[in-house]
Amino acid sequence: MNHYTKKGIVLTLTGGVLFILLAFCAPQAGNNVSIAEIEAASSVDKVSHDIWDGLAKKYINDKGLVDYKGLKKDVKTLDSYLAMLGKNPPKNSWSQDEKIAYWINAYNANTVKLVLDYYPIKSIKDIGSSIQIPFVTTPWAKKFIKIGNETMSLDNIEHGTLRKDFNEKRIHFALVCAAMSCPRLRNEAYTPEKLDAQLNDQGNDFLNNPAKNKIDPKKSQLSKYFDWYKGDWKDDDKSVVSWVNRYSKTKISKDTDISFLGYNWALNEQK
Repeated sequence: MNHYTKKGIVLTLTGGVLFILLAFCAPQAGNNVSIAEIEAASSVDKVSHDIWDGLAKKYINDKGLVDYKGLKKDVKTLDSYLAMLGKNPPKNSWSQDEKIAYWINAYNANTVKLVLDYYPIKSIKDIGSSIQIPFVTTPWAKKFIKIGNETMSLDNIEHGTLRKDFNEKRIHFALVCAAMSCPRLRNEAYTPEKLDAQLNDQGNDFLNNPAKNKIDPKKSQLSKYFDWYKGDWKDDDKSVVSWVNRYSKTKISKDTDISFLGYNWALNEQK
């Protein structure tokens, strides 16, 4: 293990990986640190989602409902997590699971931040223009997320990154748009080590929740997700039926009469 020190920045080299620690205490004469050095020191090889994990455990219950009032008082902690994500976009060297976990957490945490910026509201759809044109004037089209040198929207993360770059349909069970009909907002961070199990758990929860999907062998009412993203459920030779049966305790068939539930856009807030 080798250490290098420059103006209060401790660089630790171990196993060929560079870890950068800030060692700033009270300001001292002759120890001026530039903004560029501080920003460089905040760039890491691997990101930790521990901050979001702690916030989720504290302010999101087992049903996926958020204590927005409480979290608003702790918004600086959320801001610190989002700033860290912004300074550390995924690298080519990351595994696919590392990238997917990063983008899901970025989407969900930034959705919560967007709600907090306008809270109190009754629905995320109260944000922005009264006339909402998809991909243009909706809350999801608002560019407010700083990732690296790019300013992104929630649409950019979901449609321009996750759906475009990864063949992982289970993201639809994980991305949460702050509405009651969305899948459960998980009260822990997604991590690459647990990602497969977490996504499967989300699928089980979503398909077996009668408020989100009403499954019956003869006549089923499915979430609008299966209508909105119908191309996603079919482009890998798997049908909507097979995706439902993958997780639902009640099985359906190609002969099942399928319709879609109305979408409840009420805020996913603890009452």
